[in-house]
Amino acid sequence: MSFQLKKKKFYPVTSGLSDYLDSFQRSFDIPVVYEELHRFSQMFPLFDREGKDTLWKTVHYEPSIREELNQKLIRIYSLIKTNDIRVGDHLVMERVDFCDFGNSRPFRVRIVNQYNDNYDHFYVKIADASRIYGLELEHILSPNRINYLVNGDTLIEEHIAGVPGDVFCQDYFDRDETNLTRVAKEFIKFNERSFIRLLGDMRSYNYVVDITPDFEDAQYRVRAIDFDQQSYEGHKEMYLPQFFLENALVVELCTKRINFQTRRQYQDEERTLIRRRCQLARGRLAAFWEAMCDVEIAPEEHVLQLRGDLNQYHESEAFSECETMGQLVRKNVEVTLAKTNS
Repeated sequence: MSFQLKKKKFYPVTSGLSDYLDSFQRSFDIPVVYEELHRFSQMFPLFDREGKDTLWKTVHYEPSIREELNQKLIRIYSLIKTNDIRVGDHLVMERVDFCDFGNSRPFRVRIVNQYNDNYDHFYVKIADASRIYGLELEHILSPNRINYLVNGDTLIEEHIAGVPGDVFCQDYFDRDETNLTRVAKEFIKFNERSFIRLLGDMRSYNYVVDITPDFEDAQYRVRAIDFDQQSYEGHKEMYLPQFFLENALVVELCTKRINFQTRRQYQDEERTLIRRRCQLARGRLAAFWEAMCDVEIAPEEHVLQLRGDLNQYHESEAFSECETMGQLVRKNVEVTLAKTNS
């Protein structure tokens, strides 16, 4: 299926979410720099190694502005990595890229260690509440840990490494060393994770494939990198990566390589792991639901549409009392996990 997404509005960080972020060390006195990063004087298209336009633009700052930003961005990098504001002279902001293609209009900052030329990246975005809920759900319910900080209207996200999904499908499917059966297995698990926590718009360019060499073969993990569409859209298909045209190649792979019984096995495995994470993070998850369930993070018509879709999908009336997207997410986690091994 091909979906056209309308640009979503940004939802402010509520006092309840702010208290949650404080309690779990997500809120720090970092420089509020998102608006300041717009003080660039020029932009240049950024091309990849093959000369293709990346849709990012490298921005240029006047020397005085660059020096001011350099100090703030190095401090942010130190805080997100070590919770410390000590800044070494060996770190420098080498480049800032801007993407006005995505809904979040992020800046990507490249930090370089001048002793060994090693570099790292982080992202500066608007602190949209729905995106923060998405980051936190990923941290709690997925096998992946997420590192981010919030202050005012500034959201800092650590870079998530991996091969972009669209690049993986194009360049890795035909490689002899790629274990396509394991790739299919991981996509089924990723599809399940996305739907359980209602993370939308997982097209191939919104996730990466993390490849880990093992003693006999490689292991794969599909990881979301864009949390902008956390429980926002009204149609349930938006939360199932299998329905996106951009994922057609990997869906076809799953159909060829995985039979029905094995697919059910992988779904049950993923649900079991998520249930264990819910039990281990019981206190944190309770605080999270309290911060999310009663606030607006989507238009009312989207809530009503998704409520009906989920009732129909689960053949249940369990969602009929839900009035917000947060309540729908919580109920979907409960109802889906209850199906494990049933």
